[in-house]
Amino acid sequence: MRFEGMLAMLLQSLGLVAVYALSWAAVCHALLCKRNPRSAFGWAVTSLFLPILGPLFYVLFGVSRAESRGSRIIRHFSGAYPCGAQIFSEPLPASPVELPGRRLTPWSLCAGNTLLPLYNGDEAYPAMLKAIEQAKRQVFLATYIFNDGSVSAAFVEELLAAVARGVDVRVLVDGVGMLYSWHKPLKKLAEHNVPTATFLPPRLLPPSFGVNLRNHRKLLVCDGVAFTGGMNISDNNLQSCGKNCVQDMHFQCMGPVVGQLSHAFLQNWSFASGQDDYLPFESPSPVGHSYCRIVMDGPATDTDVLNDLYCGVINAARHTIRIMTPYFLPSHELVSSLRSAAFRSVDVRVVLPAKNNLPFVHWGMLRLLPTLLDAGVRVWLQPAPFAHTKLLTIDGEYCQIGSANLDVRSLRLNFELNMEVFDRSLHEQLAAHIDKIIAKSHEITFFELKAQSLPVRLRNAACWVFSPYL
Repeated sequence: MRFEGMLAMLLQSLGLVAVYALSWAAVCHALLCKRNPRSAFGWAVTSLFLPILGPLFYVLFGVSRAESRGSRIIRHFSGAYPCGAQIFSEPLPASPVELPGRRLTPWSLCAGNTLLPLYNGDEAYPAMLKAIEQAKRQVFLATYIFNDGSVSAAFVEELLAAVARGVDVRVLVDGVGMLYSWHKPLKKLAEHNVPTATFLPPRLLPPSFGVNLRNHRKLLVCDGVAFTGGMNISDNNLQSCGKNCVQDMHFQCMGPVVGQLSHAFLQNWSFASGQDDYLPFESPSPVGHSYCRIVMDGPATDTDVLNDLYCGVINAARHTIRIMTPYFLPSHELVSSLRSAAFRSVDVRVVLPAKNNLPFVHWGMLRLLPTLLDAGVRVWLQPAPFAHTKLLTIDGEYCQIGSANLDVRSLRLNFELNMEVFDRSLHEQLAAHIDKIIAKSHEITFFELKAQSLPVRLRNAACWVFSPYL
């Protein structure tokens, strides 16, 4: 019995040593790999004070598993297709708002493009389906969510018809986004021999359960026309969907920037499918007056490209800044840039949903708003239905569209695709859209937030503390 007791104590001691060894391994990894000191400190404390759960949570939510192969693909493709470097139908006037994108991305600002805003799925989906129907060479589709329903059925039908015509069809869906729907259209496409790929799907063997590193990009390229923005493929984007409908905006793109978007898809496809084929893409001829440049960001990059870009263009603003976003938990640097712009007497206006589909994100947002309101930033809450639209307009000339939200998860943990656009006409359209929303929205005030009850403010603060992981 004494021997068995000693053996049990020894095994127990070894178990404790192993548990704390894992905790310290997580601490060391966080200290060496995290770029944000607050994030490193938070994970270190969590791992030490929760010896089993802490390291587990860190592995699931804190470790960036952007594989070295993925990083090599990103470096290989970056700058390999300098679309538009030689195409300038007219000189772009010097603008300080243009400089950050030039320094932060490998892409040239290409002229001769046309962008058409498409409001909600009622306008976007028919245009996308028509482009697939008319495609003769290539149909590249990447989306975060591809939900089962009438919309996805229409897309599946057109994609299968394109394959039957001999078109090169490829469909990429995010591994976590695919879980939003029980019946998966991607599976039906694969069963009919359509080339499909899933971006970092969760799996048991080998184990991969991370919810970070999501491919949040939305992109469709059909020969010489492309579509990008913030819209997933789901019946919810139809305004006839009822109480669950979602407002959103997508953009039809024509011109040389379609070459950049095609390149962006192939980079994603190579990472997810393991097929490193790079297909030459003939850049479409100029068809308009917009200067465009895509911005690709993800955890495999060395810098926070989109976060730095947002800060750069906001710091360069001199007159007006309009922002529309569904999730607003900006980084400390971005908050400082918005406050600085307001201090310079720039008219800064932010439009957010009054009712969010992620309540904890909304509550965390309410905690940080007083910091902005106190500096002179004005914020409106847009009435239902929930608005998933992501827009930025600056100084009558600059627009930024795409998939990125203004929160830490989007700017540091997701793979995102945005586009910079210099076009006064498009700016006028998007600014008018935002102003129209503002006219029917409620402007929230500093005193209104301060008047909230103590339990509500504590709830908001608790969500705000965890904002880097929401």
